[in-house]
Amino acid sequence: MSAALQIDARHADITRLDVDAIVNAANESLLGGGGVDGAIHRAAGPRLLEACRAIGGCPTGEARITPGFALPARWVIHTVGPVWRGGHDGEPALLAGCYRNSLDLAEAHAVQTLAFPAISCGVYGYPLDAACVIAVRELRAHRPTSLRQVTLACFNDEVLAACRRALAQEPGR
Repeated sequence: MSAALQIDARHADITRLDVDAIVNAANESLLGGGGVDGAIHRAAGPRLLEACRAIGGCPTGEARITPGFALPARWVIHTVGPVWRGGHDGEPALLAGCYRNSLDLAEAHAVQTLAFPAISCGVYGYPLDAACVIAVRELRAHRPTSLRQVTLACFNDEVLAACRRALAQEPGR
């Protein structure tokens, strides 16, 4: 039987976390952008762009992995969250897929510590509380093999509060 997955939320710069892997809220091209995506590309250095270019993109809801290059993290898991269009265009399932597929890639690469940003909550406009509930639900549903610790890296107090509200909810709600 595997140990329970530890989940915490904290105010953090995901590019500076000393974890095995970080998740990048990427766009479908994987070639960098704004927000956390741009910050990760800047911190990792130009070899990350070369590695992403070789992958050739990633559909919404899926995930791809590259080395972390100049980051403290050994790996970057790139996932493409959905753009919020009111919630009736499959956004919840796509966002859940981002978490599940990222977790699966982490396990496939024997990652023990992993950090997620608030996927789709920036320019993609996903409602923060709804996104955090999905994130926590998917993390709690995951049955880890190598993974032991997941950090929800919150870029501001509003995101941190939403993550903490989601973590405070009873599982299954």
